Amino acid sequence: MPTVSSSRSYFNREPPFSAKFFLKSATNTQYRRSERIYSQGDPALQVMYIQTGGIRLSVVSKLGKEAIVGLLGPGDFFGEGCLTGLPFRMGTATAITATSVLVIQKNEMIRLLHKEHKFSDRFIAYLLTRNIRVEEDLVDQLFNSIEKRLARTLLLLARYGKQGQLQQTLPNISQETLAEMIGTTRSRVNVFMNKFRKLGFIQYNGNIHVNSSLLSVVLQE
Repeated sequence: MPTVSSSRSYFNREPPFSAKFFLKSATNTQYRRSERIYSQGDPALQVMYIQTGGIRLSVVSKLGKEAIVGLLGPGDFFGEGCLTGLPFRMGTATAITATSVLVIQKNEMIRLLHKEHKFSDRFIAYLLTRNIRVEEDLVDQLFNSIEKRLARTLLLLARYGKQGQLQQTLPNISQETLAEMIGTTRSRVNVFMNKFRKLGFIQYNGNIHVNSSLLSVVLQE
């Protein structure tokens, strides 16, 4: 979330690390908003790297219940499960805005991890950071109130804490999506979104503009 004058969408900013320099043989693929990149159960043959835009990761249970397990943006990898030997996709990836993705074949990704140390260092750091995020998400789900979970989710989507960022505008993420991410109902999300807006923590009129003052909700006892 950067200076108050910043109005660029988080999903349209440049990634902090350009993997394209290493990915000479990767395919640059464009996806429209709401277009599916891969589906749960598809063969797992590639790793993806987001250049611009954003994607939603979701899984569906045997009973047909869908759960959103993450929103990713520029500089994020996804689909890396294929590197562990998983033959099929464990979830579904869907573009939530116009998105540009580098598609890296599994064999090429393995070659890069062995040959290009700068690339492998970046990839390992990414996986470690995301693992920490998963643990934090679990703690958040178990111990924090709905209000805190929503505030934390908005700050994470705005990449709070990244160097040079104090304010960010998010794309049109529905209240239903936010509700699924934090484990509550759309009506409860609506209550707290209106509260955050009245307190000046966010501006909300389709797109969501997050102010750093929202952090006070997360820090309060």
